[in-house]
Amino acid sequence: MTKMGKSLSSCAGLLVAALISTSPLSAEINEELPTVKIGFLDLTEDIRYDDWGIHPVDIRSATTIINRRAYAGAQLAIKELEQFTRIAKAYFSLERHSLSTAKEMAKTILRMRDSGSYFFLIDAPTSVVSEVAQLTRDEDVYLFNTTAIGDSLRNEACQKHLFHMTASRAMRTDALSQYLVERKWKKVLILRGPLTEDELMAAAFEKSAEQFGLKVVEIRDFLLGNDPRARAQNDLDFLTGDKRYDAVFVADSDGEFSLSVPYATREAAAVFGAAGVMPKVWHWSYLRHGAPQVHGRFERMHTRRMGEPDWGAWVALKTIAMAIARTKTTEGPKVAEYIRNDKFRVDGSKGPGMSIRPWNNQLRQPLLLTTSDWTITLAPIKGFKHRTNDLDTLGYGSQDSACMF
Repeated sequence: MTKMGKSLSSCAGLLVAALISTSPLSAEINEELPTVKIGFLDLTEDIRYDDWGIHPVDIRSATTIINRRAYAGAQLAIKELEQFTRIAKAYFSLERHSLSTAKEMAKTILRMRDSGSYFFLIDAPTSVVSEVAQLTRDEDVYLFNTTAIGDSLRNEACQKHLFHMTASRAMRTDALSQYLVERKWKKVLILRGPLTEDELMAAAFEKSAEQFGLKVVEIRDFLLGNDPRARAQNDLDFLTGDKRYDAVFVADSDGEFSLSVPYATREAAAVFGAAGVMPKVWHWSYLRHGAPQVHGRFERMHTRRMGEPDWGAWVALKTIAMAIARTKTTEGPKVAEYIRNDKFRVDGSKGPGMSIRPWNNQLRQPLLLTTSDWTITLAPIKGFKHRTNDLDTLGYGSQDSACMF
């Protein structure tokens, strides 16, 4: 075992010991230890958590719509960190603020900073995260993006104090492309929706396809609806006809049209993207590396299945806590610098210890390729190698990233 492996095993052992400790002494409050108050900021109205991706039948019944906000994952992490106090030499608490705009978020962050808080989790779309990061740079605060997948945040709009826990759009399309190559499904038809997010996802897949040697046979735009005058764009027989392909990539951020695509293409083909095989940072069906235990604790706490937003918030808090334990300090700059250090690793219950890419603050991580109810495999796919870290075969590397801190 390597020196780093022994170190990780030792820390993991200490964490397990802390988690199973039930002695009364472990529950006593040590007033000499500091309390690290971590801010959690999200939007009062976030379109990503509306009815997107919900079956039209389910939308009719309010009882089928559940709260899928990332805050639930943060709550699980805070609960787990109660038993991490002896290792971190600190207590951890969470303060949530649901706000309307990026400017309100920035003001709240600075107000909390003046009260001694330096670490903040943000659950918001790419544009909001980017604005908050711009408004808080050089302010001695550290932001953790839990859900925004925009590639711009990891490139031209990057900020040194902004860390990314969820996988970028490019990481997701790279993962799918690797799987397509491995299965020898080289010809791909892209079905693209009308939204800006759909255009960005289709463009990301085109880039990944070119990088991994796939051929995009055509991009066809679809519309949601049953208007017979627009059947070339809303009828799958027309949309998927007159071309030879092995797979269909669906760029559909709304998620409703994509429900109809699997098993309905003119040619027999695998479906990827918004339906069929989907790239995710977390899925409840993953059964290895302690994932069932994490999911079980989450489900007992929240009576629902753990999703991608939850995992992003959960691993962000684990990252902060592990860095504080390693550095033996709660000082923001020292903790952030250690998170960027090559020695830093955090366990996300997905296999290898995960670290931060120093060129754009993206968390290296495996991605789960899943159906709606099963994890098929993990990416990077076996055989895709990188000169230093195979996880860097997903997303922007140091050579092609436009991020300049």
